[in-house]
Amino acid sequence: MMSKSRVFSSLSTQFLVLIHLFVCSCFSKENGFEPLIQLPSKLRRISSGSVYNVNDYGAKGDGYNNDTQISGTIVAPNDPELWHGLNPRKWLYFLGVKHLSVEGGVIDGMGEKWWMRSCKVNKTNPCSHAPTAVTFHKCKNLMVTNLMIVNSQQMHIAFSSCIRVKVSHLKVIAPIWSPNTDAIHISRSTYVEVKSVIIETGDDCVSIVSNSSRVRIMDISCKAGHGISIGSLGKYNSCSQVHDVVVDGAFLSNTQNGLRIKTWQGGSGFAEKITFKNVLMENVSNPIIIDQYYCDSRTPCKNQTTSVEVRNISFMGIKGTSATEEAIRFACGDSSPCERIYLKDIELLSISGGTTSSFCWQVKGSSSGQVYPLPCFSCSQSFIKQNFLIRDGNLEASL
Repeated sequence: MMSKSRVFSSLSTQFLVLIHLFVCSCFSKENGFEPLIQLPSKLRRISSGSVYNVNDYGAKGDGYNNDTQISGTIVAPNDPELWHGLNPRKWLYFLGVKHLSVEGGVIDGMGEKWWMRSCKVNKTNPCSHAPTAVTFHKCKNLMVTNLMIVNSQQMHIAFSSCIRVKVSHLKVIAPIWSPNTDAIHISRSTYVEVKSVIIETGDDCVSIVSNSSRVRIMDISCKAGHGISIGSLGKYNSCSQVHDVVVDGAFLSNTQNGLRIKTWQGGSGFAEKITFKNVLMENVSNPIIIDQYYCDSRTPCKNQTTSVEVRNISFMGIKGTSATEEAIRFACGDSSPCERIYLKDIELLSISGGTTSSFCWQVKGSSSGQVYPLPCFSCSQSFIKQNFLIRDGNLEASL
């Protein structure tokens, strides 16, 4: 892990208590990363199976000294009981850091015991929170690159209330059955760029929620999990606003969903000015879906009249195979129909060789080019043109 800022002085006490910075192995080609820094000769002689404390080799963790010459894998405690009395939603936590660069390394959340306690794995268990492996909160001008995060207790990496974030060349891996293990979670953040990421987890590959804007997702490979999601939005009758989001260039394989917008009944706000384009799918269930009746609850959700408004949404250049007959689904609210939905150059074929279909409820839109399956919405009066603050794949505002 590398930092150009006074990282440790900004970390929560929980980080210092729980992590003791165990380093289990040097980075190698086997785990997908070249060493960024050569370890001191004394450390290189330690076998890859050894466990040692970086404090024994000169690490200070005082916010002033440079500790980046010691490199390896950060491993979480594998016993959830060690979180007793601590915040159960955090592991590695960066608060209010500016101009921070986190480069290289492996972070292992040791999440299996947490997963086994989840009510989604065993319905007799109580539903409770588990830690996010890495959280960046209220950070500005942040760069995260060349990082591998595996087996998080719950979400892998989260950005909340951050401004100007660049994320690139990440690998995020967890078993497909691991619950709520979103790979990248973006909340209340703006000017965020995510590119060149390989993901295979049990939940959303990328999730973008509550009051996030000017987000660019590019060159994403997502195998298994729940696909790329805007939402969920509006839970507990809350207000959410997500706008100016572009997903450009993605490969989705064997995911439960493809490109999804999901909102709860009873919420308010909007999801608008969102574009998904240049996406290849392979054996994806629900390839294109807008669901304003989302309900991730142990009990049925009651019907409510209000909902988060969904408008100005474009799907362009989406091709591949669907694992289900219904390749396009727009299920929108009675009181606030989805408006100005645009389809262009869509080709979603059945993986089994049959036909595919579309489903529409309370949705208005338009299409151009070849679209299969055929769109089923009511036609809008005007052709949709969306103007994005993006030029040649880069944000117009400097990151």
